[in-house]
Amino acid sequence: MFEFMNVTKALADENRVRILLALNGRKELCVCQLIDMLELAPSTVSKHLTILRQARLILSRKDGRWIYYRLNTDNAFDLVSGALDWVTKSIQDDPRIAADTSRLDAILSQSSESMCSQ
Repeated sequence: MFEFMNVTKALADENRVRILLALNGRKELCVCQLIDMLELAPSTVSKHLTILRQARLILSRKDGRWIYYRLNTDNAFDLVSGALDWVTKSIQDDPRIAADTSRLDAILSQSSESMCSQ
């Protein structure tokens, strides 16, 4: 029950869903790329990432000064996969998601080192 409640809490916020969809199909993203995509304050993005980590939907790794996030494909992947399939099918035509995808493509065309060092 605890795991279920954490996942539903994590999925109950638009920005956390946007983060999950951004990570879906990508190896990993740097926190600065997520901040740029969401156009939110770093502290706000950090709070969202913490909730997603607590729900075990994402994992992080630190590399120097930067932290990279990816979907959790380890123990809880069936749960993550099912949740992402449902979310993707439910909001695939949402204009906000299309805008996020376009924005993230532009962000990923830049080198993360130059972007994250700003």
